Amino acid sequence: MLASTFDKLQSTQNAADTLGAQAATGDLKDVHDYIIARTEASLATEMVVTFKNKAVEAFNEIMRMPV
Repeated sequence: MLASTFDKLQSTQNAADTLGAQAATGDLKDVHDYIIARTEASLATEMVVTFKNKAVEAFNEIMRMPV
């Protein structure tokens, strides 16, 4: 599940990068497509980082438990 999430994040970022390159060269017809793609990539990145932070926090809590 985690690997597929990272793959999806990568594809979202790649799509935003492609649209950004099209916007820079003037080939993009609608700038809104780029803005939406960049926002989706930003939110997806934020979600993955938050998930990672929570997983590390949970691991650290488990390691602090007395055995």
